[in-house]
Amino acid sequence: MNSEASLDWLDILHEKSQLDRVGDLAEFTLPVRMFLKAYPWRKIDPVPWATLKKPLAECRLAVVSSAGFVLTGQLPFDESIRGGDYSFREIPSDADVHQLVESHRSGSFDHTGIHCDANLAFPIRRVRELAERGRIGSINHRHLSFMGSITAPGRLIQQTAPEAARLLALDAVDVALLVPV
Repeated sequence: MNSEASLDWLDILHEKSQLDRVGDLAEFTLPVRMFLKAYPWRKIDPVPWATLKKPLAECRLAVVSSAGFVLTGQLPFDESIRGGDYSFREIPSDADVHQLVESHRSGSFDHTGIHCDANLAFPIRRVRELAERGRIGSINHRHLSFMGSITAPGRLIQQTAPEAARLLALDAVDVALLVPV
């Protein structure tokens, strides 16, 4: 794959039609549809997007994924925590994506793609290409991996997210590329 083609996804972000797509519930299995209908979705006021203070080509970027990735030797996410494991793992920028182990507990999505190519949920190779081409200024030395499928997000919102934001602020990260699964 040439690097021009692999960077097309960045341009897609600017196309509103791509952002407006919503999946049809019929695409999901019956248990997932039942869960989605019964889930007590939180209603929160929208948070305004932060405006960049400099061009993207001068920004430091960190990847923040909810794929539940851990490195060999790190504790996997704890599936026994009621409401979901609200912790995160630090993934160094030079980590080999092939060494990432997915420990996501949710059965509400097909994990096959992530198992075949971790870059789908932790696109560090694509980010490196962006840096090489000058589309972003630099890559942070660490990235964050959360467990998705948090059905009780109180501790995540009150404890973990502020700690993650503090770390990225200490690193002078300008842009967090959020990669939800």
